[in-house]
Amino acid sequence: MKRHWPLVGLCALILLATFYFFKSGKDLLKAPALLKNLISGEGLKLEDVHYTQDNPDKKIKWVVDAREVRFSGDRKNVEFVDFKLKVEPEDRPWFTLNGKKGHYSKDSGEIELFGSIDGFSSDGYRILTEYLLINEKAGNLSTDKPVKISGPFFVVDGKGLFADLKEERIEVLSNVTTTISQGSQE
Repeated sequence: MKRHWPLVGLCALILLATFYFFKSGKDLLKAPALLKNLISGEGLKLEDVHYTQDNPDKKIKWVVDAREVRFSGDRKNVEFVDFKLKVEPEDRPWFTLNGKKGHYSKDSGEIELFGSIDGFSSDGYRILTEYLLINEKAGNLSTDKPVKISGPFFVVDGKGLFADLKEERIEVLSNVTTTISQGSQE
């Protein structure tokens, strides 16, 4: 009988493990909040997200870090909170955009960014505003809020902005104050 105790103990351990396996499997079938949201069409919520997309065809890589990301049930809308977006084009300087909240609509191709938007490029340019609308399809960005743009030798303050990314043209729309000096970067 002493020889069989290890075998009986092993069987008891396997039986116990099987019981817990089936019990936890049963809990999975009860649809936790994540699964319930997906099934009901409410979407998906993720926290502490780091997402990288490398698109060799378009010669661009971008990285998003966000405290929270929510996808709509149809996955056509994405909301993100406390984000940092870094875009690395192959043939141009990289840039980053930080902000409090954002929304992306796949249908319209528009990205709306809200709250303490701070953008910085590797070639020394910076933009500060409270709101930016990026139209991915048209290749432009705009705001009707106060904006500050600075570079190695200038600072421009004003209200409203329109930038044509294809033409590489930026226009501050009203109440413009420009300061030109050596080493103006703020």
